[in-house]
Amino acid sequence: MSPVQTSSPSDMPKYLQETQVSQEFKDLILSLRREKGWVASHLHQYQGFWHTTRQLQGVLACQKHFQSQDTDVLLVTNPKSGTTWLKSILFSLINRSVFTDPKKHPLLTTNPHVLVPFLELDLYVENRRPNISYSSSPRLFSTHLPYVSLPESVKSSACKLVYLCRSPKDAFVSHWHFANRLRPESLGENSMEEIFEKFCKGVSLCGPFWDHSLGYWNESFKRPEKVLFLSFEEMKREPVFHVRRLAEFIGCPFSEEEEAKSEVEDVLEMCSFDSLSNLEVNKIGKLPSGEDHKAFFRRGEVGDWVNYLTPQMAEKLDSIVEQNLHGSGLKF
Repeated sequence: MSPVQTSSPSDMPKYLQETQVSQEFKDLILSLRREKGWVASHLHQYQGFWHTTRQLQGVLACQKHFQSQDTDVLLVTNPKSGTTWLKSILFSLINRSVFTDPKKHPLLTTNPHVLVPFLELDLYVENRRPNISYSSSPRLFSTHLPYVSLPESVKSSACKLVYLCRSPKDAFVSHWHFANRLRPESLGENSMEEIFEKFCKGVSLCGPFWDHSLGYWNESFKRPEKVLFLSFEEMKREPVFHVRRLAEFIGCPFSEEEEAKSEVEDVLEMCSFDSLSNLEVNKIGKLPSGEDHKAFFRRGEVGDWVNYLTPQMAEKLDSIVEQNLHGSGLKF
């Protein structure tokens, strides 16, 4: 096996850079199974799931240091499963008594991924001990981590986990587009066929996709008071019902007065794809890690996969998902 690169040119965006690492981390990386990445050079398999070298640093740091509080709310998703949308909704729900003037709402001037940071991709990836003892409660974070890799304090505390899943076919197509947007021009685009084969083998960020969803699906039955399992497609079909359900689950249900003022619908309107994608802040600028804000907004539709996957590809992926979810009751 060739040596692992642990440094990158400074002109690369941060999401492609790797910070200085310990010999212990280098030894761990060399011991893990490795595959060619979709954006970064490599993906490494850790605890059964795939991570970039940079992300894995954040995974290990948050596993070691993150201390969950019982009032925390953690949004969990597979990549490209509606994360940006639900970050916006959760932020709005939790803070609606604070930001009462819709003309001054933080979502109008700040990207959702800044308002709701990823544990392993934002908070812990560079600073191993970030100061996250915010005075406000509940604290709201997000993660792509599979259940097996969550910090032990998350599993043992009474914090709430909101899991959003999506059709694997749509999630794959969205992830393929996103990865190509983030790849350096010098590398060119990933071919659909090559990346589809990787996805079918489970080699995707925090994949296998089906194992990721299944872990939280099973946990939602064991601990329904802790894990709420949502579907992107169902939320798109019945948004008002599911936002009410979500608000109740995280401990901030809508009052009769709020219902009378149509505040459920107001939250959905502010957080809609059209509203968010047309904001100036989401058309220009970059995240601190280097990703363009606009890269997180493409179409946000159900069934877009039909425009990209052949019938044979769709049948193959459906078969793989069905085999891996057989007997669980989880269907896409």
